[in-house]
Amino acid sequence: MKRTAWLQDRRMQKFRDVLSRWNGGDLSMMEAGELLGMSERQFRRYRDRYEEAGEAGLLDRRLGKLSTRRVPAEAIEEMLELYRHRYLGWNVKHFHEHLLRDHHFSWGYTFIKTQLHAAGLVERAKRRGAHRRKRERKPCEGMILHQDGSRHRWLAGEPMLDLIVTMDDATSTIYSAFLIEEEGTASSFRGLLETFVAKGLPSSLYSDRGSHYFVTLKAGGAVDKIRLTQVGRALERLGIEHIPAYSPEARGRSERMFSTLQDRLPRELALAGIADIETANRFIAQTTCRLTMPASPGRPRLKTAPLSPPIRNNWPRSCASRRSASLPATTRSPSRACDCSCRKVRSGITSSKPRSRSGSTRMARSQSSTGRAALLDTGPTAPQSKTLAPSGKLREPLRRKTEADK
Repeated sequence: MKRTAWLQDRRMQKFRDVLSRWNGGDLSMMEAGELLGMSERQFRRYRDRYEEAGEAGLLDRRLGKLSTRRVPAEAIEEMLELYRHRYLGWNVKHFHEHLLRDHHFSWGYTFIKTQLHAAGLVERAKRRGAHRRKRERKPCEGMILHQDGSRHRWLAGEPMLDLIVTMDDATSTIYSAFLIEEEGTASSFRGLLETFVAKGLPSSLYSDRGSHYFVTLKAGGAVDKIRLTQVGRALERLGIEHIPAYSPEARGRSERMFSTLQDRLPRELALAGIADIETANRFIAQTTCRLTMPASPGRPRLKTAPLSPPIRNNWPRSCASRRSASLPATTRSPSRACDCSCRKVRSGITSSKPRSRSGSTRMARSQSSTGRAALLDTGPTAPQSKTLAPSGKLREPLRRKTEADK
């Protein structure tokens, strides 16, 4: 039984029950109307129609009539012909966007999908299984940038190329995207430079563990934070945190973006008749701006710092070097030249260094050191500073007992 007929039958049963209770005097006309979800005047109309025509008088008179908003059959056939001869193989969302922008159709996405399913031009999508919890997007633009490359046959009749994409985590805005023969250090620098010059410096960069991003001593192991690549040195000089991804699922946002681009971009390039890399890169720069989503509502945009002209002109040439010879020498802070306990005494901190378990040696900072801890002998001649006892009085530093003391 159809849903509409079932609902009509339920309404008639409920109306007959309420009408019998009204005839018996159990309900007033106002109470009967409230039980049926209508006004007292509407209940009076339904009563008169039931007395004149019986149950047929209660049927919805709109049933069986064509809607005044019905789409003409000629327009539906025109849409189906467009898909068969020009957009065959496109997904419904992509096809619907072109209908609205290029062909001035005003129908909804669900209606287009229903018509394509009914015509057998598009298969129904399989139900997806439960997905693990996704990481929430950052609230502000510029907090995390994703950079990655995807190797695919982007141009018809051409060999496989790499698409390098630099995108934002909060809005999925693509700041830089271009085709290149092979991904490497030069392509990474190109994407970062285009982004930094146009938008400024971000807080961090999220990428895979490719050899042009990180040094990995063991396959599948952790990255080496000390031995930096050319890209790593450039980011360190600019004060940008470089975050490695240890699985494709960890950088799922960029992987989903590549899935969308691999489905849409080759068809867009073939539709525009583009077959060379230079023209394709110009086309990509104009079309990828549509693949965005709004940031979190009520959150301000992150104010990034733009590159200064000297750095902009010399970067990445000055960063892509074995040593950062152009960096000024690091000077030591005056407060780091003295002993740590002396700084604690001057700042009013009344804490003492605990005794070592062995009683023979302890970790102390030398006055001439640059901040690294050194293992020093604590004999009678070792220079030590006095510290404050819990009572507030100065006490002598602990030292190892000698044979003379015994």
